[in-house]
Amino acid sequence: MSRPHESVDVAIIGGGPAGLTAAYELAKHGRSVTVLERDPKYVGGIARTVQYKGFRFDIGGHRFFSKSDEIERLWDELCGDDLLRRPRLSRIYYRGRFFDYPLKAGNALRGLGVFESAACVASYLWYRAKPIRPELSFEDWVVNRFGRRLFEIFFKTYTEKVWGMPCDQISADWASQRIKGLSLKEAVLNALLPQRTRSKDRTIKTLIDSFRYPRLGPGMMWETTRDRVLALGGEVKMGHTVTGVRHDGTRVTHVAAAGPDGPAVLRTQHVISSMPLRELIEQWDPAPPQSVLDAARSLKYRDFLTVALIVRRQQLFPDNWIYIHDPSVKVGRIQNFRAWSPEMVPDPELACLGLEYFCFEGDALWTTPDPELIALATEEIARIGLIRADEVVDGCVVRMEKTYPVYDGAYARHVEVIRDYLAQFPNLQVVGRNGMHKYNNQDHSMMTALLAARNIMGAQFDVWKVNTDAEYLEEDRGGADQGRLVPVSRQDVLPAPAGSDGD
Repeated sequence: MSRPHESVDVAIIGGGPAGLTAAYELAKHGRSVTVLERDPKYVGGIARTVQYKGFRFDIGGHRFFSKSDEIERLWDELCGDDLLRRPRLSRIYYRGRFFDYPLKAGNALRGLGVFESAACVASYLWYRAKPIRPELSFEDWVVNRFGRRLFEIFFKTYTEKVWGMPCDQISADWASQRIKGLSLKEAVLNALLPQRTRSKDRTIKTLIDSFRYPRLGPGMMWETTRDRVLALGGEVKMGHTVTGVRHDGTRVTHVAAAGPDGPAVLRTQHVISSMPLRELIEQWDPAPPQSVLDAARSLKYRDFLTVALIVRRQQLFPDNWIYIHDPSVKVGRIQNFRAWSPEMVPDPELACLGLEYFCFEGDALWTTPDPELIALATEEIARIGLIRADEVVDGCVVRMEKTYPVYDGAYARHVEVIRDYLAQFPNLQVVGRNGMHKYNNQDHSMMTALLAARNIMGAQFDVWKVNTDAEYLEEDRGGADQGRLVPVSRQDVLPAPAGSDGD
């Protein structure tokens, strides 16, 4: 039997960074809010921190570093002294060798060798003189700016692991968003010249040597935010899967969900949704026109699983994470959770590593039994040479659906169809990464949520402008971005494989 309808000012779908940020902002200003989160246990979405026998680990690894002062202040407000300053180190593994990340000229020269390095420069010069036209795909975009040799070494393998599709089928929009403004010349200058010797307005802030991180993982931030929302009188309903978003043709009126105690229906004045855009349209009631349904069902997502290995060794490699570009193994990235925070690992005699595999829900990797995945991860990390197989004493597997919205050649057209339709419903706003089918990092997702919340309180911000023109090169451009509503986020200098950021 359905429970009586509950009334709330704002129904918020999803308890990740976007949903909880919106809830907190609204609750602070006296609005009644209810967050519907599908997971029965964890808040934070892909920024959650999973626990296993006292060990804590991320789903991907999340640096807390933003060019938005407002986001930095909000992190301080929420976690304050629990934010650690952590050293930053990551490398690339390719053909049995480790390369510094970001690229350092001497390290790359020694790793690739004189002849390969010369071939890379020649390839770069060739494509600068004779670029691919028209420039349609991720492959076209990168080859035109770095040459085919560097593309094949530092972009192709990892990017195709992440997305499960050839680079020539990934939209050039992806590259222009993730690595906009980057050039081989700029990378070499950064490799050869210390930052302090370069013009102030060209300092590349992404070459940061440290970042902030909650001492118990990113989930600590979102658990704290949830608790703040509850203390302010809001609700966070765990284990509630949205089953219907009801409207009268001009406004959304109700949100229905299936919860642990049965069906629930919220009567609401406003809705903020961070659920995957495809799922939002599929739950629309009455259903939208067929063209909108077709557009939504054409959107694709890449899924993800982490195999956490508990290792009997005190000291491992010093990196926060390592990108695995070697095509002979399936693992894409390896996290070292003690390097993120010592408190992630409860036993000083042990270490915890997270081996990340990119897949599609329901494929062979996704459906592989956990013991076989743990065995695969153990064999692959031993083959790479980071540990011995006999040092692994335990492990677990966490699967995460819809981690990455796919930027294929048609995604932008499909999103535009959905946006045009949803514009008819002024009391609905979509936010976050999956909510907008847009590769927003954590700070971008939070900013979309803040602006959406303020729209409900009378402002008129366009949340779609967040991260539209943001460069993932963190450059101080002499104050050019002062007063912008849009945080400019981060990407490392070279290489910058798609989907690689630790956020």
